[in-house]
Amino acid sequence: MRHRASGAIAASAALAATVFTGLASAPPALADTTGVDVPSAVEDGAYPGAAQILAEKGITLTRGDGGITLADCTQPSSYQIKVLARTANEDDGDTICFAAPGASGYLAFTIPDAYRITTYNRSVRASLSTDQKPTETTDVPANGTKGIGETLDPNTRAVLLELRVTGSTATPTAGQAADAATAFTTHLAIGDTGRTCTGALVDPQWILTAKSCFADDPANPGTVTAGAPKTATTATIGRTDTHTTGGHQVSIVELAPHASRDLVMARLQAPVLDVAPVTVSTTAPVGGSALNAAGYGRTATAWTPGTLHTPAATTSTVAATGFDLTPTAPGLICKGDAGGPVWRTENGKPALVGIVSRSWQGSCLGTDAAETRTGAYATRTDDLAGWVQDIRSRTIEIKPGTHLFAIGSEGSTYGLDVNYTTGVWGTGWTRLDGTSLKALTSVTTGSTVRLYAVGTDGHVYNRDGVTGGYWSAWKEVPGNLTGAKAITASVTGGTKVHVQVIGADGMYNQDADYTAGTWSVWTKMDSTNLKAITSAVTGNTAHIYAVNEDNKVYTRDANYDSGWGNWAEVPGGLTGAKAITASVTGGTKVHVQVIGADGMYNQDADYNGTGWTVWTKMDSTNLKAITSTVTGNTAHIYAVNEDTKLYTRDANYDVGWGGWNGAPGGASGLQGITATTSG
Repeated sequence: MRHRASGAIAASAALAATVFTGLASAPPALADTTGVDVPSAVEDGAYPGAAQILAEKGITLTRGDGGITLADCTQPSSYQIKVLARTANEDDGDTICFAAPGASGYLAFTIPDAYRITTYNRSVRASLSTDQKPTETTDVPANGTKGIGETLDPNTRAVLLELRVTGSTATPTAGQAADAATAFTTHLAIGDTGRTCTGALVDPQWILTAKSCFADDPANPGTVTAGAPKTATTATIGRTDTHTTGGHQVSIVELAPHASRDLVMARLQAPVLDVAPVTVSTTAPVGGSALNAAGYGRTATAWTPGTLHTPAATTSTVAATGFDLTPTAPGLICKGDAGGPVWRTENGKPALVGIVSRSWQGSCLGTDAAETRTGAYATRTDDLAGWVQDIRSRTIEIKPGTHLFAIGSEGSTYGLDVNYTTGVWGTGWTRLDGTSLKALTSVTTGSTVRLYAVGTDGHVYNRDGVTGGYWSAWKEVPGNLTGAKAITASVTGGTKVHVQVIGADGMYNQDADYTAGTWSVWTKMDSTNLKAITSAVTGNTAHIYAVNEDNKVYTRDANYDSGWGNWAEVPGGLTGAKAITASVTGGTKVHVQVIGADGMYNQDADYNGTGWTVWTKMDSTNLKAITSTVTGNTAHIYAVNEDTKLYTRDANYDVGWGGWNGAPGGASGLQGITATTSG
């Protein structure tokens, strides 16, 4: 082998947060000022008509979730909560009544000089301030009365601040089955004080909605950060009416906000498997086209109806990141419709083109009558299908079996599974991310599949996927290695991973102990000028195999009990090698396949003492990339042929070799592959 000048790489850079920015998620090149002045369509819980109620009754109603509303005291059947207070209106008998028709409800207000609360078939918790305490709570049982303020002490004044229903005899109405055409539309309750939005199920475990729904100030959605939402959030899916039973109510456990648009992916605590997610279109909306929208927000007459409405709409201005939307009368887009899906029909099915962000809210309940504009603004999603898929891939189910990963023509990672026990392949390649890769390898430790990759920037990255769980984000392997060209990884002891990289000036090694949670540092092992590399393990020894610049095959051992050996040529004098893979059966038998100048070659080594066989030409294929994995006593070889499609053949060491077959999925343009098997 030719040697180059030795040189150490400094391990100085901090761990990168992510590998790359997905191509589809990059900020737009054009400034987009469409819709910037339009108010947010997030339901903030502001009580409709509060100013008029204050003027007429002297009651300041501030916010709520719509479950408690002001009612007519002259009709006893219309209310479940009655408050007695010294009011400015002497004709009302000091009585203020509230309807609480459902099993829950919240209302914040200011009622000075309150002195008694009575309930009917509801238990409530009241928050108040008195002369003695700035804030306190008191519980009133169903069909009970409790005195506060002057009722308890003639000299004590009480200001009632909040009411919350804590129990109810109300029985929810049985819901009707959701319309399959809109069942993906989701109602979101953010906290329990009145903030609500709409969303779209784009994956069994992910909702796409407006980022502003989770912002402290919806007008400034850029403050939303990744991770768990600040307040408990519940998604209701598969119901056309949220006040009924049926469908699913699932907690949101994670937010993944888009960097520059009013969009966020929200992860469900558990997947919803009986509702078809909506597909994200890759075709841009066109001005003047007809679209469909959906939301659970306000209407012209209802504050928080919780009932799905589906206004048709037409587009006008289409800009780089969003488009203006005009509902078709009598449809409206109001508060609570933020995050709602906007779609067209493609191939007979809904295809998402945008997410509602803002609305002028003319004719919506609670909007000033002087506001006559009814238009809305939606954030485009058609150019973010890759970003959506990048997030979705984190919860793509990782099933026991064999996992194939490939680099597509654009540098993205794709996955395909096969279970050799059942003989069942996955239905097709699934895009896992939008990263820019040029080399890929994989191993399994326990129930965790670990991917290691070389980016187009020459750095080394890693991400993990737990069987039955989801994928982590890509992160740079510690040490800031640069100039990487190719990569291999192997496992000893069940949890120790050894990564070798062909660098700019030789081979480098780094080890990870996943039990201790520690990485070593990148260590330059030699000054070789290698072209391809792979590895396999017997016992506590990693056997590294490489194609050198002379196109011959070499090997060296890393025995983790005694140390590293030197490079030696694999017996047989094979020349013209281009790519290489290796696998192990029986604990000690290594099988090496090489893409040669005129086909694929195989040689086996028994490290238990019988040594190497001879190179055997297996076929006359013209392959471009190769990898392998083992189940039982069978080595499964996968290769990218000259047509850039994936093919596979098995070497069953009990019965012999099979022929090449095209792998399911029909993908082409593949540039690199790796495979690993998990239990």
